[in-house]
Amino acid sequence: MPARLYFDNAATSYPKPEPVYAAMDRYHRKIGVAAGRGAYAQAVEVTQVLQRCRQRAASLLNAESPDRMIFTFNATDGLNMALSGLLRPGDHVITSQIEHNSVLRPLRTLADTRGVEVDYVPINGAGQVDPDEFRRRLKPATRLLALVHASNVTGGIQPIGEVGRIAREAGALFLVDAAQSAGHVPIDLANCPIDLLACAGHKGLLGPLGTGLLYVRPGVETHLASFRQGGTGSRSEDDRQPASLPDKYESGNHNVPGLVGLEAGLAWILSQGIGTLRQHEQQLVQQFVEGVDRLPGIRRYGPASVTDQVGVVSLTFKAYEPQIAASILDDSFGIQVRAGLHCAPGVHRALGTLETGGTVRFSFGPFTTVEDVGTAVEALSAMAGA
Repeated sequence: MPARLYFDNAATSYPKPEPVYAAMDRYHRKIGVAAGRGAYAQAVEVTQVLQRCRQRAASLLNAESPDRMIFTFNATDGLNMALSGLLRPGDHVITSQIEHNSVLRPLRTLADTRGVEVDYVPINGAGQVDPDEFRRRLKPATRLLALVHASNVTGGIQPIGEVGRIAREAGALFLVDAAQSAGHVPIDLANCPIDLLACAGHKGLLGPLGTGLLYVRPGVETHLASFRQGGTGSRSEDDRQPASLPDKYESGNHNVPGLVGLEAGLAWILSQGIGTLRQHEQQLVQQFVEGVDRLPGIRRYGPASVTDQVGVVSLTFKAYEPQIAASILDDSFGIQVRAGLHCAPGVHRALGTLETGGTVRFSFGPFTTVEDVGTAVEALSAMAGA
């Protein structure tokens, strides 16, 4: 059996930094209590760790306050909180063809149940949106613009700054899906016109599954209804949900084991520096792209320049369907990738890969090495007969 080479970091990052494993193991063995539900030493320690997690997230993303970083269970949870909590009957939303089903499906549900109107901006052959297309679709009822920061199919980074400014000028709100960009590229919430941003904890932020964040810009909480209600460990005498953040959006017990791991993952990223991690990722993508582009019978999708994408690259094979190609890579070379539509059907419609089963996706992480990429290119060369 070939050694395992993991290239599916867009699904979930692996491996995690060692401090993530150590922190979660210590929590389970030595602490094991809920957050905000006691005044004894272990409960206080957990509360402090969760507050440190918010502070680290706010520092990484340059948010105005740690309390604006709402804990969620994943990016999908945060996006649902934003969309369902904000949109009302008659509202108009502009989003794009490149979105993940975590945006497309909630919007379809809201169109069916609340009469929300949705427009979809197309993408070009490189998987990029034109900001002017958002401007052209503005209406008096436009309440929200929603855009993914980086595609989970092509890796292409979208012009969120320009689209955010269009939303701001129109008096609309702007929601960013940062599932594939947080922890990979610098994000400056205080200086970019973003009102809501959702991201996963288990991808670029290097935490475990079951964690995520939703950023809420100051003032937006007055428009954003709470997605769920319940115990918060605060104002327990009141049967109304607290209006203060983060309690307004965090009911029930937190996923403390996961958030302990997320705090350790964020600490590791901050210690390395997001610029350093970005430089490493670009080096890997450049190496991979240069190797793949010379191979016959393999087509790559996405931006022409690696500066315009995160560490996600999609391929199709002339000789193999995507699932077959992924199986060969796994069985013969120990290379683990994802094949299919990646929960983003609109991208595949635009790229012409929907009817042929999607793409084979390679995605890199901070622990992917140049040697790993070299091995992957050699395997692809063998499959291409080059």
